[in-house]
Amino acid sequence: MSVNQQAHTGPPYGQPQPGYQGYQQPVYGGQPLPGVPQSQYGAYNGPMPGYQQPVPPQGYFPSLGFPSKGSPVSLNSDTSSLAPNFIGSSRAPPTSGPPPPASGASLPSGHLAYSQFGHGDVQNGIPASAAPMQRPPASQLFLPGSAPTPVSQTSTFQQYGPPPASVQQLSNHMAGMTVGSTTASAPPPAGLGYGPPTSVPPVSGSFSATGSSLYTPYTASQGSPPTSVSQGLPLAQPPFPGQPVSTQRLSTQVPGFAPPPSSTGIGPSSYPPTTGAPRPPTMPGPPLPGQTVAGPPTSQPNHVSSPPPPTTMSGLHPGPPMSGLHGPPPPTHPPQPGYQMQQNGSFGQMRGPQPNYGGAYPGTPNYGSQPGPPPPSKRLDPDSIPSPIQVIEDDRSNRGSEPFVTGVRGQVPPLVTTNFLVKDQGNASPRYIRCTSYNIPCTSDMAKQSQVPLAAVIKPLATLPPEETLPYLVDHGESGPVRCNRCKAYMCPFMQFIEGGRRFQCCFCSCVTEVPPQYFQHLDHTGKRVDFYDRPELSLGSYEFLATVDYCKNNKFPSPPAFIFMIDVSYNAVKSGLVRLICEELKSLLDYLPREGNMEESAIRVGFVTYNKVLHFYNVKSSLAQPQMMVVSDVADMFVPLLDGFLVNVNESRTVIASLLDQIPEMFADTRETEIVFAPVIQAGLEALKAAECAGKLFIFHTSLPIAEAPGKLKNRDDKKLINTDKEKTLFQPQTSFYNNLAKDCVAQGCCVDLFLFPNQYLDVATLGVVTYQTGGSIYKYAYFQLETDQDRFLNDLRRDVQKEVGFDAVMRVRTSTGIRATDFFGAFYMSNTTDVEMAGLDCDKTITVEFKHDDKLNEDSGALLQCALLYTSCAGQRRLRIHNLSLNCCTQLADLYRNCETDTLINYLAKYAYRGVLGSPVKTVRDALINQCAQILACYRKNCASPSSAGQLILPECMKLLPVYLNCVLKSDVLQPGPEVTTDDRAYIRQLVTSMDVAETNVFFYPRLLPLNKADVDSDSLPAAIRNSEERLSKGDMYLLENGLNIFVWVGVNVQQGLIQNLFGVSSFSQISNTLSTLPVLENPFSKKVRSIVDMLQVQRSRHMKLIIVKQEDKLEMLFKHFLVEDKSLSGGASYVDFLCHMHKEIRQLLS
Repeated sequence: MSVNQQAHTGPPYGQPQPGYQGYQQPVYGGQPLPGVPQSQYGAYNGPMPGYQQPVPPQGYFPSLGFPSKGSPVSLNSDTSSLAPNFIGSSRAPPTSGPPPPASGASLPSGHLAYSQFGHGDVQNGIPASAAPMQRPPASQLFLPGSAPTPVSQTSTFQQYGPPPASVQQLSNHMAGMTVGSTTASAPPPAGLGYGPPTSVPPVSGSFSATGSSLYTPYTASQGSPPTSVSQGLPLAQPPFPGQPVSTQRLSTQVPGFAPPPSSTGIGPSSYPPTTGAPRPPTMPGPPLPGQTVAGPPTSQPNHVSSPPPPTTMSGLHPGPPMSGLHGPPPPTHPPQPGYQMQQNGSFGQMRGPQPNYGGAYPGTPNYGSQPGPPPPSKRLDPDSIPSPIQVIEDDRSNRGSEPFVTGVRGQVPPLVTTNFLVKDQGNASPRYIRCTSYNIPCTSDMAKQSQVPLAAVIKPLATLPPEETLPYLVDHGESGPVRCNRCKAYMCPFMQFIEGGRRFQCCFCSCVTEVPPQYFQHLDHTGKRVDFYDRPELSLGSYEFLATVDYCKNNKFPSPPAFIFMIDVSYNAVKSGLVRLICEELKSLLDYLPREGNMEESAIRVGFVTYNKVLHFYNVKSSLAQPQMMVVSDVADMFVPLLDGFLVNVNESRTVIASLLDQIPEMFADTRETEIVFAPVIQAGLEALKAAECAGKLFIFHTSLPIAEAPGKLKNRDDKKLINTDKEKTLFQPQTSFYNNLAKDCVAQGCCVDLFLFPNQYLDVATLGVVTYQTGGSIYKYAYFQLETDQDRFLNDLRRDVQKEVGFDAVMRVRTSTGIRATDFFGAFYMSNTTDVEMAGLDCDKTITVEFKHDDKLNEDSGALLQCALLYTSCAGQRRLRIHNLSLNCCTQLADLYRNCETDTLINYLAKYAYRGVLGSPVKTVRDALINQCAQILACYRKNCASPSSAGQLILPECMKLLPVYLNCVLKSDVLQPGPEVTTDDRAYIRQLVTSMDVAETNVFFYPRLLPLNKADVDSDSLPAAIRNSEERLSKGDMYLLENGLNIFVWVGVNVQQGLIQNLFGVSSFSQISNTLSTLPVLENPFSKKVRSIVDMLQVQRSRHMKLIIVKQEDKLEMLFKHFLVEDKSLSGGASYVDFLCHMHKEIRQLLS
């Protein structure tokens, strides 16, 4: 189960919405949009808020209706609400007219890839726009030709707008639910899954208006509602004194339920409406089952983060779905005294009965004091709380069609689940760097108050889609790159040239440095260098410098790296067929070693070792007729018995290597040796690289615990009884410090270790993985390896691992402008001091997460800058520097911080922080600390940024409304809450994997993607719309596919039509389906082809080949599958999403009181 997923590579997502003919919707990887070159990397990208909705015809005001009774109702929320027919605004800055249809939004294909020069509008350095660039407002309503107010633009649905009061309020399980009755004026798009519109009498005290699907009713404590309606415009009010209303609308919308209708924004607010300025509509919660919603069907495709890998059934096994809607509520939460019970989120008719619904949730205590009789209590409807699927889908439609241009400081990129193009105009692409917030507090006090961690997830060698240009390589000759004299920062777009271009002032430390004579250039009338567009380091966010000899070890240029294949030939490895499989594969794989751009052949040399209790080295010199074997049996004092002929060029020694690979399986066919060594194997590889004076990588194929007498010998210390005790942390720590010291030696030589494990029992991954982890390598684990079921997965992983781009002997340093500094680092690397991250190898899938802290005040005008510099040796032996620059905004108002956060990146950081925490603290302490920090983040928002409202409402910032659901997934993961079937090795393996995952990988790992296969359109390239991870969303008559980056499950319901079973599995009945299949049978029918193409599409997006598991409903494997339905309760005690949301609400209220 491997986790380093490659980010998303474009499965087509998102079908056109029914109801809006004539507008082409952007497709997630499916049919190409006109003018957008097709990318093999569809979805691999940064996060993006989603759905670009078509614009209504001129003069159409979606919500100028009248209040009416008996219509869908909703939860309150402080953010704006979305009318079914309202078209939302996009996160791009508002344009001055209706947004173009999604399909045409992208540039002509000729412009897509960044054309290196000639963009006349780019400033020297990133313009620090006079008003720091805000995320454009969320959900702006634009009425063509109507009101002149600058506030009213409808760009396309701003998923994360700047609204200060942008929040989503959910009545907590949720107290204080008020019902506003509204009529939806457009038929719901097909497939919305929100049930039929229903009539419900409004609860007294709330207002209703046609067209707005959601309303915050006012209550006594909130003062009387404003009565004026500015026609068709949302009423807005400045949320903070002094904030100009004209620049931004203040409402944000809820989880991707369409944007707010223009309507009377009746809702709690403590500010009197400013004259003439519209007041923000308060945003009610997401639409409930009876409502129609503009926007994607609830079952959207999306890239969701996934839970822990299978085999580990850790805390995610849902028990019986508690999220059902039938049956009497269990009396678990008695109504609290003094609060009236409030009806659950799905007011009115439930969705039609769905198979597999469990009992309903208990009534929700109502902490608010809304007038009106208490409606009958029902469980909080899951459709009324923020949906990851909806947010992902909205971001796709809003931001998937326009290129993301990096020329402006502090822009929040699209979500990682959105497929978008990046145009580098001075800041690094979000594929290289993503931040938890793009607007950081000016002072450390403000940062402490909010508790939002300031961190960047950096993937320095990330793979780009083919339409994007790779970083340019700049050669400054013998003088090397131009740098600041004091802080040694590299030349970048933010440096300021002065005195006619003779000197430059450093943007990081303000020191003034002479420009070297050979680098001098005149300035134009704007103070910009005349050669600005000719030099990548002046106009782009990412570029490379050719390093001079001063940047090399011992002041001499490096030799090309070497790959050494080290194969365990003990009894287990030979008997399982593994040794023969590896040797067969290597014969062809050696032709695909990585090589630089236009080189004819790879410069990498290769060597071979086999081992059990002793080591066998092979001389494969091209002049030999047959390979020669040399045995080293003194494993306590490892040395390499030959220099010449051990590391060779593949083409020169091809026949000798082929002969060796044929002979190895035969030589050891009758072995009875079961004991093996491990540390001496790494030492042997290290010594060979030292002797050859080069860096390189060891590929070690290993099967069991190293118990033979040798350095690094281990004992079986597995002990399930330690779980949930103070000693549990020892299970994650290495048994001995021997491997830490060995790792340090490997890093010094540039010896990276990749480990392929094939255990049948406890292997001590926590100890064996130390060297791999600290050298920047990868671990792959195939428990109970069987040739017929696991061979495909292993061979695919091996091929990709050998072929992918790697930098060797790498050192990374992150510099920051005055006011903040990098204080903490997470990932697979070694640090010998506090600033330099050292990696023997760094590949295109690995990320380093960096946390920043304040050491001084920041300035709103100048913002904050990061520069990541990676020094590495390329696979051709060239020493290079890769530079990534990023500029962020700084703020004095907390609302600006909360408006520019990125939840996916925040969860990536929090998971890594927690997974490191288990090494030193009891797991319960780590879990409590996570919950407490998130409660503080949300409580600070509620206290300082949200408009006053009853304590019974849960108010979430628009950008963080998925924080509770994703955090719950992290808490229920195998590392923090293991189920009984999760092995100690699984937990150690997952802990190491997650630590170097990128944001797209953690996203789908913690919240898996669930696709209904019956809804797949066999005639299109697109994926079916994803649905939420809960058992109540499954139907007995359907099949579903669930992926989390390590596994793909195909779940088959007991009532699936016999024809579908025949088409997919080639058998005639449910009982005949074999759950031992590791690949789907190749059958010549449209359904089989479609499902196989979906599986292939998902595999391409991930950095590891996912294991395919067929699950029949009510079969024993179903428990494993349910473990990944992360919105449900888990067998290991993890809370359901609904329950956790209530728990978070309780924690927030305690902090506030």
